[in-house]
Amino acid sequence: MNLQLLTQPVAEVDADALVVVAFEKDAPLGAAAKTANEASGGWIDEIRQTGEFKGKLLDMALLHRPAGLKAKRLLVAGGGKTADFGTAELRRLAAAALRHLKSKGAKTIALAPEEGFAAPEHVAAAAEGALLGDYEPDRYKTEKEDKKTVDAFSLAAASFGEAHEAALRRGRIVAESQNFTRDLVSEPANRLTPTLLAGRARQMADEHGLECEVLDQAHIEQIGMGALLGVAQGSSEPPALIILRYRPESVAEGTAHLGFVGKGVTFDTGGISIKPSEGMEKMKYDMAGGAAVIGAMRAIAQLRPAVPITALIPAVENMPGGRAQRPGDIVTTLSGKTVEVLNTDAEGRLILADAITYAKRLGCTHLVDAATLTGAIVVALGHINVGVFSNNDGLLQRVLGAAKAAGEKMWPMPLDEDYKEQLKSAFADIPNIGNRWGGAITAAMFLKEFAEDTPWAHLDIAGTAWLEESKPFAAKGPSGLPVRSLVHVALNW
Repeated sequence: MNLQLLTQPVAEVDADALVVVAFEKDAPLGAAAKTANEASGGWIDEIRQTGEFKGKLLDMALLHRPAGLKAKRLLVAGGGKTADFGTAELRRLAAAALRHLKSKGAKTIALAPEEGFAAPEHVAAAAEGALLGDYEPDRYKTEKEDKKTVDAFSLAAASFGEAHEAALRRGRIVAESQNFTRDLVSEPANRLTPTLLAGRARQMADEHGLECEVLDQAHIEQIGMGALLGVAQGSSEPPALIILRYRPESVAEGTAHLGFVGKGVTFDTGGISIKPSEGMEKMKYDMAGGAAVIGAMRAIAQLRPAVPITALIPAVENMPGGRAQRPGDIVTTLSGKTVEVLNTDAEGRLILADAITYAKRLGCTHLVDAATLTGAIVVALGHINVGVFSNNDGLLQRVLGAAKAAGEKMWPMPLDEDYKEQLKSAFADIPNIGNRWGGAITAAMFLKEFAEDTPWAHLDIAGTAWLEESKPFAAKGPSGLPVRSLVHVALNW
């Protein structure tokens, strides 16, 4: 889909549909909406007065053949309360408007943002919204005769400058990388094994100028990643440790070295501690953290932040084969710590433990991991917020600030030492689970044992990486979180 900026009067915008924004209650119409209202004979005033359009966020009303506009259709989109409207709301509005109009057969769409909402950051958000809204996870559908597509999405305002053009490019890169992540997460496990995931990462790295190294099973065994190998041993598919490296042209002395770590379980049966069959088909999404890290690196390679970044994605299948890890097994991690595996379905923290240790060995000074780690985080936060845990307040604030700027909801969770009381084993240094209470916290406490003193943040995305139902602004399936937040962390370090 083509993205472009238009500098022409709203009435002169030639498109299949023109989108303007109107807010709740008695909020006065902005310049673009006022022009569209006058050109349509007061249509927006009329539908507001009758209550057909209330202006709530993502409300939509469509007028065909507005007499005073070149556009064939006029869509008024609700912006909610004016005081609450920002880049996050604009992103969703652009996505919802595009999805609504695409379903009506519109090929060219133009959004006219109001004054105060046409800065570069708004341009980037609207561009992201359009591309994210256009995404459909229908790659394997064979009957696509009725599939509707949008050819062009434009932003129309009185003036745009070089900063706006750069923002449009940035928005495209970030959204395309998030959609790349969604493509990976959508893949069924028979089409995306650990080996094939490594191949996709290598192909992306070759296309965008990143270094890529893949450690195979023999190498993983040689360096002593016993926790990762324990998870992988029940599957006929070999594990892989994917390493992506981005290096800026010059690095100032004392610059941080970021490490992004993503859980890459390409299918999770639970192993011997097997999951219920209902809903197990979604366990292809258990590599969403790894996919998000790969997608973030795709964007980072093009946007060129000033900080070096190494990404590590431990990729495995967790299967209940004849050689599978058993409850009660004890494994030795790369750090030397021993772990009693009480539940083989708590496998993500095992592979992340070894990857975190290896990231530190590679020189990473600050770590952020993303993982569909626990069902407990869904109990705590539902499907709205990512749970964020950290051993370093400065890094925590960076991540939360990046999430807010990127429009991805995150909430800080506790890591009090009191929770460590649940992680005691009579037979090894640490068990891989605590009791049923505070499960997301004890999972994070487990990872903290391996991060040690290195500043580290853990993003539990189990409740937010997959949309159970379609939204006005997004298709059912993978969300692509937290690609935007990771990219923002890197760009603003």
